[in-house]
Amino acid sequence: MRYIISFLLASTAVPALADVPRVVADIPAVHALAAQVMGDLGTPDLLLDAGANAHSFQLRPSQAGNLADANLILWIGPEMTPWLDRAMAGLAPDVVRLGLLDAEGTTRLAFGETHEDGHDHGAHEEDAHAEEAAHDGHDHDAHAAEEKEHAHDAHADGEEGHAHDGTDPHAWLDPANGKVWLGLIAAELSRQDPENAATYAANAAQAAQGLDALDAELAATLAPVKDRPFVVFHDAYGYFAAHYGLKVAGSIALGDASAPGAAHLAELAETAKTSGATCLFPEAQHDPALAQQVADAAGMRLGGALDPEGSTLPPGPDAYATLLRNMAVTLTACLRADPA
Repeated sequence: MRYIISFLLASTAVPALADVPRVVADIPAVHALAAQVMGDLGTPDLLLDAGANAHSFQLRPSQAGNLADANLILWIGPEMTPWLDRAMAGLAPDVVRLGLLDAEGTTRLAFGETHEDGHDHGAHEEDAHAEEAAHDGHDHDAHAAEEKEHAHDAHADGEEGHAHDGTDPHAWLDPANGKVWLGLIAAELSRQDPENAATYAANAAQAAQGLDALDAELAATLAPVKDRPFVVFHDAYGYFAAHYGLKVAGSIALGDASAPGAAHLAELAETAKTSGATCLFPEAQHDPALAQQVADAAGMRLGGALDPEGSTLPPGPDAYATLLRNMAVTLTACLRADPA
C-alpha cells in the first residue's frame, strides 16, 4: 500500500501531457522551431514526409487525423503549401492556425528582390489581417488564401518564360525571421497553456540565442564568397542571399513546377558567362542531369545539391540550424574552389 500511495503522489506531481497543446507544423524548418519552443513539454507533429514536395503533398489518413486533433497549426502560408489550406478548411476549420509568412514582424521579399544590407524593412508592412494571423489565427488564413490566389498560382504553376510573381514564401531562409517566429510560437503556446508560459518563453529565448550564434558563424563562413555570383536550380534563395549579401545570377527553373525551355536555358548560360558565375547548384529531389548540362554549357562547376526545405534531414529541433549550415557549407565549398 505504501508503494501505491507513493506512486500516486508522484504521478500527480507530473503535469499531464494532455494539457500541452497538440501542435502540427507544415515543413521541417517550422517543425524544428516549434520543437525548440516546446522542449521537453511535448513534440510537434510534422506533416511533410522526408523527400516530399511541399507544394503538392498529399496527407496520409494518420496525418489528416493529427490535423483534425490539433490545438495549433503552424504553417508558412498558402503560398508554400496550398494543399494544406484546403485540408484545414475541410478537416480543421476551428483549429487555431498561425500563418508565419504574414505574421507580424516577418521580413518578406518579392521573388527576385534583393537588398544590400540583407534586410527588407519596408516589405513587411502589416495590414489588419496579418496582425490577426499572429494573434488570433484561423480566420485570417481563408481570407489570405483568396486574396493571394494569383500569387499562389504563379508559385505553384509558374510558366516557362515568366518570372515568379508576388511574395516569395521561402522566408525561413532568413534566420532573422526564424527568431521572430520563435517568439510568436511561444506567445501562442503560452496563451493556450499559461501554466507552462515561463518554460515556452525560456526555451524561445535560448533558441534565439542559438540562432544569433549560428547567424554569426554563417556570416563568417560566407564572407569570402559574397562577391562570387552563382546559379541555382530554382528561385528559392532570395532570403538567404539577401541576408548574407550573396549574388544569385539566375535559376534554371522559373517556378517550382515549371519545365525550363531551351530559350531560357540558353539565356541563363549567357547570363552566367556575363556575370562571371563559376558554380551551379542542383537541388535535392531534382535530377541533377539538367543542372550538369547547363553548367557544362556555361563553363561552370556543379556544386553540391542544396536542400532549401530540409527535405532530406531527420526532423527535430536541430533541423533548422542544420538546414542553414548545410546551405552555407555547400555554397562555400564550390565558390571558394580555385577555377579549373
